[in-house]
Amino acid sequence: MTTWRPDVLGDGYEQLELPLGTDPDGEGEISATLVRYQPPSTDLPDRAVLYVHGFTDYFFQQHLAEHFAARGYRFFALDLRKCGRSRAPGHTPHFVTDLSHYDAELDEALRVVREEVGGGVLLAAHSTGGLVLPLWLDRLRRRPGGVAAAGIVGLVLNSPWFDLQGPSYLRNVGTAAVDIVGRLRPRALIPLPKTEAYGRSLQCDGWRYDLDWKPLTGFPVRFGWLRAVRRGQAVLHRGLDIGVPSLILRSGASRFAPRYDASVDTVDAVLDVRQIARWAGCLGNRTTIVPIDGARHDVFLSTPGPLAEAFRELDLWLEWLDGADEADTSGSRTEADDSDDSDDSATVSVLHRLTGEHA
Repeated sequence: MTTWRPDVLGDGYEQLELPLGTDPDGEGEISATLVRYQPPSTDLPDRAVLYVHGFTDYFFQQHLAEHFAARGYRFFALDLRKCGRSRAPGHTPHFVTDLSHYDAELDEALRVVREEVGGGVLLAAHSTGGLVLPLWLDRLRRRPGGVAAAGIVGLVLNSPWFDLQGPSYLRNVGTAAVDIVGRLRPRALIPLPKTEAYGRSLQCDGWRYDLDWKPLTGFPVRFGWLRAVRRGQAVLHRGLDIGVPSLILRSGASRFAPRYDASVDTVDAVLDVRQIARWAGCLGNRTTIVPIDGARHDVFLSTPGPLAEAFRELDLWLEWLDGADEADTSGSRTEADDSDDSDDSATVSVLHRLTGEHA
């Protein structure tokens, strides 16, 4: 029996606890939290969106839920184990030693959403969630019936974390060290400099969230967690087959700043967007990647102009998805931009060509 109760986001938002039993990483009983947005209506849509957050994050983007609702989708978001609403005393924030552990709450969340809605489910994710979901889909595709039997129709990724930032030699050497330490001392902290640049940028633009669930400087990064991420990225780099079309939105540029200044408002201050472009083709199926000039790391928390552009591109892709027949959406064609940002103007037109609305 499912018992929804009022959520911290207020009117129209409810949450459901998803018990997961004993933590495989040894931190006691754990659960995840499914949030739904249900505005007053007598005619609920028969399709839904299921959204997954990133690291040092949780679901609070009400305008995103309301945008999808206006497009005819019921909206659900999942706070993963030890994250946001799901973190309990004694839990290490966001800590897992294998990204496949998240399969438990993703499977259960999908089951609940499908029971509530009955129709197809569009997945959406941000940052680390944008790595977790493709890996899950690739595993789900191998089960009996695959992705189609699960009712999943597409995937929207918002600045997915496809690779570790920094020069290639540091990534190679660093990954080897992370693999060793992460296996032997998984909870050991990685000594990283703290910066409030991205968090301050969001606050300066009026975005408000719980600082206990999303600290300005981020949660500490632990070797075992980063080892899980790097192992997941390695699987992605070898190539996945997620079984559904995908849309990838990202900023047009990156800039890493030790402290906040106004330029941080118009770039990805967390990830290298060239890496997103480079690895986008590894998802399999039909992939559309659209750079949004002036967008933040979370493109749906950008300043008004880029935010409007991100929603416009999302809507165009959703229109294409609605009109695509099964033969088209199950094909293996992949369209992605090059890692060189000089090609951005060409890649922006990919979505327009797919929708047939522009030459």
